[in-house]
Amino acid sequence: MTNPTPDGGDGREVVRPEVVEQVPAGAAGGPPAPADQGEQVTRPTKLIRIASMVRTMLDEVRRAPLDDAGRRRLREIHERSVNELEEVLSPELRQELSDVVLPFTSDAPSESELRLAQAQLVGWLEGLFHGIQATLFTQQTMAQQQMDQLQRRGAGGPPGIGGPEQGLSGYL
Repeated sequence: MTNPTPDGGDGREVVRPEVVEQVPAGAAGGPPAPADQGEQVTRPTKLIRIASMVRTMLDEVRRAPLDDAGRRRLREIHERSVNELEEVLSPELRQELSDVVLPFTSDAPSESELRLAQAQLVGWLEGLFHGIQATLFTQQTMAQQQMDQLQRRGAGGPPGIGGPEQGLSGYL
């Protein structure tokens, strides 16, 4: 597995849930470019597919009782899902996941153990998604604020963006 570049230049999709620091008004430059460290998801579509599968499995475990073979199979699927998730997570998120999701102690865990493990994994994934959404919202808000500041200062990009005083003719 190769390390992704900050811009995902190795062909993989990269979502960076870290929050970009806010630059004080009047500071030179802009927010720092995201570093190749911190909380990252390298393949968000794979993450979403696994999360959907885990949620469906949890719903199925709640609906019907499982025999011994079904419990063994669900344990294997659960462990494989966690391993697949670890492949798309940064080391920080991988560590968090391993701290939260405990390994099964028996070859055929009980239905309640399976339900708890699945619910725990679904909850962690939902928290991850909420964190990503909150970060994206924060970054979008910060970008909008920076654009507003630039427009108020008269450096809003191409002529005509900031209003009549920046070259927008009254005939348009």
